[in-house]
Amino acid sequence: MARSAGVAAKRLKCSPAEWQVRVDLAACYRLIHRFGFTDLVYNHATAKVPGEDHHYLINPYGHAYDEITASNLVKIDPEGRIVDDSPHEINPAGFVIHSAVHEARADAVCVIHTHSRAVVAVSCLKDGLVPMTQAGFQFHNRIAYHDYQGFAVDDAEKRDLVRDLGPRKAMLLRNHGVLTLGRSVAEAFRRLYYIEQACQVQMDTLQMGRPITLPAAEVMEHTARQWEDGAAGIGTETLREWPALLRMLDRIDPSYKS
Repeated sequence: MARSAGVAAKRLKCSPAEWQVRVDLAACYRLIHRFGFTDLVYNHATAKVPGEDHHYLINPYGHAYDEITASNLVKIDPEGRIVDDSPHEINPAGFVIHSAVHEARADAVCVIHTHSRAVVAVSCLKDGLVPMTQAGFQFHNRIAYHDYQGFAVDDAEKRDLVRDLGPRKAMLLRNHGVLTLGRSVAEAFRRLYYIEQACQVQMDTLQMGRPITLPAAEVMEHTARQWEDGAAGIGTETLREWPALLRMLDRIDPSYKS
């Protein structure tokens, strides 16, 4: 009963637009858990609060991703200071990467950073990501790289992160992990899913120790543009997967919406 009352009180304090972003971001955390992209309680997915300048939603520090709900997400400012009445703490050091991207890129409504085994492995390769599949070709010549500088807790690193990211929407952090952004939570998660898949395919293929075949560069570029242009209904404007993913979560555990 107390939990239900707390959720209701939180929802009353939010605009409908903010509550929807909270639900989507909580779903994103549950999906990251579901697909095995987590690193214990670390890493973050953040989202801008609609209608509020420079306010963002982030996970409560120490919560597992399958514990995240719309109501326990914490609202913070660019310095990582809590600006609502949340009983939870956040990891301000973990927001350094996110705040840099949110503040520099108007299209960065959602920013996701993970340390999954596949992306960390590929981030350690000198050649970085080598897209090998139809889904992976969306990243052809569209991946940024940022050299490792230690734990990303220094505001001075923000400048380098923004410079290295440039106009791209995905970045491998060398010896560290991956960063994706999107104009919505759905778009950022979809980008994460496919870069994870591309890294896993690269790992699997290299382990086979056999010659690798790749299409011509112009074919990979053509495919990347098809992704961007929405060819065959798969582009970034459609995002048909998101409602299906939410229906999957609803069947498993709809508590993310609470």
